[in-house]
Formats: sequence, C-alpha cells, structure tokens
Amino acid sequence: MKVQGWLFLLCGVFFAGVDIAYWFWTKAATGHGEPVGTTAMAISVGFAFMVGYYLMFTARRIGAQPEDDKQAEISDGAGEIGFFSPSSWWPLFLCLAAAFAFAGFVIGFWMFLIGVFLIIMAMIGFVFQYYRGHFSH
Repeated sequence: MKVQGWLFLLCGVFFAGVDIAYWFWTKAATGHGEPVGTTAMAISVGFAFMVGYYLMFTARRIGAQPEDDKQAEISDGAGEIGFFSPSSWWPLFLCLAAAFAFAGFVIGFWMFLIGVFLIIMAMIGFVFQYYRGHFSH
C-alpha cells in the first residue's frame, strides 16, 4: 500500500504545480486569475493528498503487503479479500434513488426531497440486508 500512497501523494504535488501554473497563466492572459479551473484543480490536489494520506496511514497500521515487496510473487497476494454480496438488489435501488434525486435538481425541489428520502431508505436496506430474512447470520 505504500507504493499506492506515494503515487497519490506525488500526483497531489503534480496537481499543485499545475494549479499554480494555471493560475499564473490565466492571470497573465486575462488580467485576473480564472477562479473555476483553479478551484477545480485545488480540489484535485486535496483529493489526491487525502487518498494518499489514507493509504499511507493504512499501510502503517496493517504492515507490509505483498505489493510492497519487489520480490513477491502473484500467489503471495492470494487468499480471501473480503465478503462481497453475490446477489444484492440494493445497489440498483440506491442508484435509481440517486438518479431520481439528481433529476430533482432540474424538475423541482419537491422531487429532490423525495429522492433524498429514497436514498436514505435504500442505504438503510443496503446496510441491513443481512440482518433479516434468508441471508441473516
């Protein structure tokens, strides 16, 4: 995980340099810096640093992984990764509810509120799908 962390941190440094160069370039061309592109790139810098920090922090907590070892084989990373739901309908309902809410921005605030309610209901169903019914543990 350290390799991925360093990759994101270096991307953040690169994005910061590009952001500064873009701001100076637009300031020289227009007389004032272009705020929308500069802000979007600044957000990219923040996201890259956030993900890089998370990966480095997690790498420190869980120790060395096979991807950190240059002499590791592919089989070193084999094994159980985690549990993934094989037949859940909740991601579909969550996406449909999000699409409904985003359409509410165009149609009206009432539709957005209904969409937010549907998103909350779909998230509850998604989180608690294994607490009741046939697949409960």
